[in-house]
Amino acid sequence: MALEEKERIIIPDENGEEHLFEVLFTFDVDETSQSYIAVVPVEQAEDEEVEVYAFRYEVKDDDDNDLSLFPIDSDEEWELVEEMLHTLADEENEE
Repeated sequence: MALEEKERIIIPDENGEEHLFEVLFTFDVDETSQSYIAVVPVEQAEDEEVEVYAFRYEVKDDDDNDLSLFPIDSDEEWELVEEMLHTLADEENEE
């Protein structure tokens, strides 16, 4: 079985420093027509416990190369993301 290459993105922090992140998953919420992305820092990707970052995103162009990331502000949005994280983690543990 070949290892699947994970998608990676670069996200600048508030100081303009760029950090490399590994994409865990993306998903869309039909009710709100919003898209979300969950990422982990590449340097933490192999650790037992990692800090997961989640953002709402919009694609700027048709070839998916340019994303605009937005912080998740509302508790409702966080609940959606956490529920999705738990669901995907459960699915991965079953495999």
